Amino acid sequence: MSGVQHLLGRKGAAKIALIPPEVLQALNDGRVETVNLNEFLALDLPRLARSVAGHIGLEARAERLEDTLAMLDAFKPMKRHEHVARALYDLAAVRPDRDAVAHALATHASDAARCWAAQWIPMSGLALAGRLLAVRRFAADRHFGVREIAWMTVRDAVIGSLDEALALLQPWACDPDERIRRFASELTRPRGVWCAPIEALKNEPWRALALLEPLRADPSRYVQNSVANWLNDASKSQPEWVQQTCDRWLAAGAAPQTGYIVRRALRTLSK
Repeated sequence: MSGVQHLLGRKGAAKIALIPPEVLQALNDGRVETVNLNEFLALDLPRLARSVAGHIGLEARAERLEDTLAMLDAFKPMKRHEHVARALYDLAAVRPDRDAVAHALATHASDAARCWAAQWIPMSGLALAGRLLAVRRFAADRHFGVREIAWMTVRDAVIGSLDEALALLQPWACDPDERIRRFASELTRPRGVWCAPIEALKNEPWRALALLEPLRADPSRYVQNSVANWLNDASKSQPEWVQQTCDRWLAAGAAPQTGYIVRRALRTLSK
């Protein structure tokens, strides 16, 4: 962080063209995090990938990485990050110090680098419980972008073992950390955002009720919004169940947090 402390509290530029050169250089060198979507989209991904590779003890100009960087333009932005993550994973996998490399990536100053570390999880071959244990640090990350990537990386595994996942996630819904509680809700949204729906929860949302119940009066607006969005998702396929659940929650005690969740949850049904 030496030499970039004055950049840490910055407000992100409203347009990519307005990002100061000093900020862009620090971003691409992997010395600071992005603070908004414009900065994330402005990243020079090949330059950042080489910088990060060097930081974590990999060869910055390794053939495996260079081959990936040469083909990035053929993919959409988020897919490019997945390919970089895979290249770094392959380089680290053959190293005797791969655990140290993984830790260096997971704790890197760049949010994009930590996203790549999260994307290593589905490449690991871990069973669902192991994946959830591995993703927890990213679910609680200080950066919003890393937290979003975190749930995306394990969603397919959750879909494949839904009942097991719902049981494993119940303690997360009672965790002291609001980011962990929000993760449990966001990960299991029936329709989700930028991802495949969970058809089983679209059709039978009540299967996740034990996960949602502890969150019905959560003090965190971050969590409240996610729970409301969860129920709003479900209302598009099971409107009667969502209405009944909201009515029951209100009848059990009209906490202002519950009232907020219910109002947002019913926004589609209210139209």
